[in-house]
Amino acid sequence: MHRIRSVLYVGRAEALRAEAVADSPLLDVAWARDAEEAAALPLSAFDAIVLEARDERSARDALARIGAAAGGRRPPVLVRLPATSATSEVALRAAGAAAVTSRDGSAGMRPLAALLAELDPAGAPDPVGDADCARRPALVARSAAMRDVLLLVERAASSHATALLTGETGTGKEVLARAIHEGSPRRRGAFVAVNCAAFPESLLESELFGHQKGAFTGADRNQPGLFEAAHGGTLFLDEIGETTPALQAKLLRALQEREVRPVGGTRARRVDVRLVAATNRSLVHEVAAGRFREDLYYRLAVFRITVPPLRERTDDVVPLAEHFLRRHGEREDKRGCHLTREVADLLLAHPWPGNVRELENEMQHALALAEAGDTIAVRHLSERLHATLSPIEEATRSDAHETLHAQMARVEAWLIRRSLDAHGGRRAATARTLGITREGLYKKMRRFGIE
Repeated sequence: MHRIRSVLYVGRAEALRAEAVADSPLLDVAWARDAEEAAALPLSAFDAIVLEARDERSARDALARIGAAAGGRRPPVLVRLPATSATSEVALRAAGAAAVTSRDGSAGMRPLAALLAELDPAGAPDPVGDADCARRPALVARSAAMRDVLLLVERAASSHATALLTGETGTGKEVLARAIHEGSPRRRGAFVAVNCAAFPESLLESELFGHQKGAFTGADRNQPGLFEAAHGGTLFLDEIGETTPALQAKLLRALQEREVRPVGGTRARRVDVRLVAATNRSLVHEVAAGRFREDLYYRLAVFRITVPPLRERTDDVVPLAEHFLRRHGEREDKRGCHLTREVADLLLAHPWPGNVRELENEMQHALALAEAGDTIAVRHLSERLHATLSPIEEATRSDAHETLHAQMARVEAWLIRRSLDAHGGRRAATARTLGITREGLYKKMRRFGIE
């Protein structure tokens, strides 16, 4: 998509006018009070349209009127609502919106450049003086939990401190580590990542610190390690909880002294590296069990960021799914695929034990069965997702005389049992995931006879 130069704003948001003009003075911005006034304009002359709407219904009506006026030459439309939901986003995308965003009080009014990035991150104007912004990884975060995480990522990027990312496997810790690097003064240096669980101790030591010729069988030449490869940049140690105490002692020395000694070498080499580590284990428990050095833990956890699992940030599920459809659709030459409302609801009902990585794999599976421009339906999903749908269908099977209230109670009981199982019976965590108080959860468990 070409760079966005001209934008048509449709709506009565006077505050938004002032914001847009102040934020992006180099853009050619035009205004229309409503969709009827916009339809009278030469819409094909604009690079993008930002549509302010009261609710989903009025947004659909405006999209239909603008689409009829523009024919096949309509520019991409970003819809802004007072608040959004996963199902409203799916419905508005189906009606022709290129992107949907919220202007609720928690998110605040977003700058025009950020709004245009929703349409096409590559096409949004580059902030003056930051030519490296295009290198930064795309981060999708609609939930309050992930917005808080991204605020910490921004703080970590501006710091020189060692950072520790904790969270379940597949939550996107490496993506956040790369974001820390790309947002930091070290972004012109290398970002070097290594999975500590993928190597036995002897090989991992050589990978990290390098080795001298003849240090071991097969060492036929001097080999610098990853610490040296990351000199001036960032070294990301994934699954650091899998390292042995002996290697942990060497890592501690490297952090303290800012130097490494290759395997078989006698002289240390100075390195300038910012370390970011990640683990899916509780290092506090590992320290208590004697499996992880306490002094290294405190060296690593100077700036700690906990990444929540996907089941605790359901507001991100549908935006992430659409993001993966766009990204992999480009690679697979299957552009224009979107979710149906039914599939969006099914994605929201799935517990995602594999987190974001599982969701990405699911979207790749759906694209493999779909054609370019298809609407992703239930038939495109894997058996894992069908397994989520089956209990709901089973729970709602009843005779014709059972009330809606009785059927919904059975589904609600199933959802509570599933969430309790996912959290190992921990009621506080279950209540947080379901968005209710612990007292509310206890009442529902008593009512449904859940032990």
